[in-house]
Amino acid sequence: MNTLQERFATLLNHNAQGAQAPLLTRELASRLLERLDQARLFAHAYPLLTNLTHGRVTPFDLLDFAYRHELAGLSLHMLDGEHNSLGQMNTTQLCAFAEKARALQLDVHLEISSTRKADVDAVVAVAKVIGSRNIRVYSRYEGLLSQVMDQIGGDLLYLARLADAHDLNFDFEQHEELKSDEIAQLLRQANHPRLNALFDFGNMINACEQPLQALHNLAPHIRQSHLKGVRVVAEDQGFGHCGVLQGSAEDELPGARMLFELLMLGEQQPQVIAFILEQENHYLAPAFRQHNEPADPFIAYREMSDTPLPAGLTLEQMLAGEQRWANNQVSYVKTLLAELRTLAELTLASPASL
Repeated sequence: MNTLQERFATLLNHNAQGAQAPLLTRELASRLLERLDQARLFAHAYPLLTNLTHGRVTPFDLLDFAYRHELAGLSLHMLDGEHNSLGQMNTTQLCAFAEKARALQLDVHLEISSTRKADVDAVVAVAKVIGSRNIRVYSRYEGLLSQVMDQIGGDLLYLARLADAHDLNFDFEQHEELKSDEIAQLLRQANHPRLNALFDFGNMINACEQPLQALHNLAPHIRQSHLKGVRVVAEDQGFGHCGVLQGSAEDELPGARMLFELLMLGEQQPQVIAFILEQENHYLAPAFRQHNEPADPFIAYREMSDTPLPAGLTLEQMLAGEQRWANNQVSYVKTLLAELRTLAELTLASPASL
């Protein structure tokens, strides 16, 4: 029979590029149990994007999904749901949405795909109406890296002023085109407690980074995380990725290891406040950074994320599949957390544990 340490190592070393799991000591097990008790899982709009786009699901339905699966909240983009989106709701509709979230005891985090003033002002206005205090952002500028970094640096100063004025937090996501250490540099320069990072499980692939190294680079700043599965797609001088079911045989990420390391961030209190379930099955993203790029590479403009209807699937199959895949991810992540809990509890109960 495998020892507890062997079970723990098998779980955390999967796809971990040779990084060895820590020793599961009694001290580590005790701390892990505390963090598991405080971990907050959130639903995300993207797993049901096709349903949202075609009006089969609305943001109100996403609140029901989160409640049904006993999650702590919902994170959704301002534009998800087209004419039913938060960005298209009037004040009465936004208040009704906020009231439903409160009745179901769900926190709502907002997302936009921009750091431009007009887009930020719009999301802040919605956040004030619905009582949301956490906003995900990322930039989509084109130009030399040095120019893009300067533009983002200026945007972050504006975000900091808004954050202080309206009691908000902005979390900048590493979103395929910027490397994790570049984002960490921007956040260090901004040096503001309300400006932090959202760590996505797979987006570093497109920036020509390895998952665990990207996590370590960004670790001091991470407040939220997007959980998903990814298959790496080799390109000429870089890597793209394809969204797959998290935890499936196709998933090439060290998902268990990243989840563990994110859980353990923070000295006295958990640093990560939301583990957001962003299943992106069939999503395709090209390489944005290259192995052989110059010191100041050109950063191409990127459109907002979307998943076109995959070849071989009808619209009805995609609509039904999304429902199943979203449920699948909730089940997988809860099972993974339960296995970590079991290992920690057995370690504390074992007289032979270190």
